[in-house]
Amino acid sequence: VSNEILLWKATNLFIKDLKFAKVPVRVYQPKAPSAGPRRGVVYLHGGVGLIGTIKTYEKLCRHVASTSDSVVVCVGYRLAPEHPYPTQFWDCLTATEHFMTTAEEYGVDPTRIIICGDSSGGTLTTAVCQTLVNRRDLPKVRAQIILYPFLQGLDFNLPSYQQNGLVPFLLRERTLTLGMQYLNKDLSLMKDVLDGCHVPEDLKQKFRKWLSPDNIPMEFKIRGYKPHVPASYSEKLHVLAKAVFETIFSPLLAEDAIICQLPETFILTCEYDVVRDDGLLYKKRLEDNGVPVTWYHVEDGFHGAVYYFDGCFSFQCGRKALDNVIKFIKGI
Repeated sequence: VSNEILLWKATNLFIKDLKFAKVPVRVYQPKAPSAGPRRGVVYLHGGVGLIGTIKTYEKLCRHVASTSDSVVVCVGYRLAPEHPYPTQFWDCLTATEHFMTTAEEYGVDPTRIIICGDSSGGTLTTAVCQTLVNRRDLPKVRAQIILYPFLQGLDFNLPSYQQNGLVPFLLRERTLTLGMQYLNKDLSLMKDVLDGCHVPEDLKQKFRKWLSPDNIPMEFKIRGYKPHVPASYSEKLHVLAKAVFETIFSPLLAEDAIICQLPETFILTCEYDVVRDDGLLYKKRLEDNGVPVTWYHVEDGFHGAVYYFDGCFSFQCGRKALDNVIKFIKGI
C-alpha cells in the first residue's frame, strides 16, 4: 500500500479512498487550481457485477480525471454472488446520490455531474439515470456515458449476437452464462433462454417496438444475419427468469415516460461486439424521445476495447474511443 500511495503522490491528482454512505469510492481530484467548480464524473465499472474493482480501473479513472480536468468518483460496489443482485445497483445509486448532495465539498458543480460506465457498468449507469429522473430532491444528472452496454435480456439473437457470438472477449454463450450467475440462476436454463423461450407473446408484442431488429440500420445486418424464429414459450422458464424483465437489469425496457426525461447521452458501440445492437436500439429510443445523443461507433472495435487504451497490451481503437469520450466530457 505504501508504494501505491507514493505513486499517487507523484501524479497531478489528489487521490483518496473514502466511503459514500458506506459504499467504498476512490476520488480523483486534479491538483491544479480551477477558475470555478469542476464537472464531476461518477464511474461505474464493468465486470457483470461479478468481477472488477476500483483498483482494476485505476489507470482509466486517472486518465479521465487528468485529461478532462474533472473530479472522478469510481464506485467500489459489492459483487455477486457474495452480495446478490441487485445489491450492485443499490450501491451505485447510493454512492451517486451521496456525491450529488456533497459535490461542492469536492469542488464540483452539482449541476454538471456525469454518470459513466462500461459494459455492465453501462447497464448500471443507465439504470441509475432512469431511477433519478423523477427525484426532485437532487440536481438533475447532466449527462450519461454508456460504453458498449448490456441493456436487455430478452433477445440473444439480434444481428450482433449472431455475427459476433464467437468474438473475444465476450462470447454469446459467455454473456448469458455470466448474466445467469449474476442473477444466481440455474445455468441449465441457458439454452432455452438463448432461444427466447422465456418471453411470453404479450410481452413480445409490447417490447417489439423497442427491441425489433427492424430498428437496427441495414448496414449492421449485412454480415450474415438471419431472422430468428423463437422456440415455443415456457411459462415455467418465464417465472424462473423473471428478473431479466426488470428495468434495472434490462433498462432498454423502461417506459417512454422515463426515457424522455433522460439527460444528454454519449453511446459507444463496437462493431465486433455481441451487445452492439443493445446500444443501437437504445440510441434510437433516446432519439425518438427527443434526448440528444452523441454516438461513436468503433468499426474495428470489440467489447472492452476502452479498457485497453494504454500499456503493453493496448489497442489503438480503444485509445481513439476514449479520446472521443474525453472530448464529450470536456463539452459538458
